Amino acid sequence: MAKPSSNLPKGVRGPSRPGRAAVERRSLPFVIMLSRMPKWIIVVLMASFLFLGLIQTGDLAWLGGIFLSIVTLFLAWLLVLAWPVLPTQARFIRLVVVLAAAGITVFKFTGNF
Repeated sequence: MAKPSSNLPKGVRGPSRPGRAAVERRSLPFVIMLSRMPKWIIVVLMASFLFLGLIQTGDLAWLGGIFLSIVTLFLAWLLVLAWPVLPTQARFIRLVVVLAAAGITVFKFTGNF
């Protein structure tokens, strides 16, 4: 188990659990693939999914829910990977964003949004 570095910013913890190493190991191929892609593709793709998810209403609300689910899962995955190096305030803000996206996704699937 790795010891947290003493020169980390205040409120930032290093990796502490063996399960964390497994998540990082499974995510490594995807992170490498994303790092090799032009950055604008990821931004445009996620923004498109968000836009398409939000505009789908009526009979196509389920499709909007799928698009929003993809965005929510991507944001949650990034949050899990970045969690140990984020300061406490940044963790809270990003967690609120992921929870809000998950809530909107649930509303979209139920047809209330």
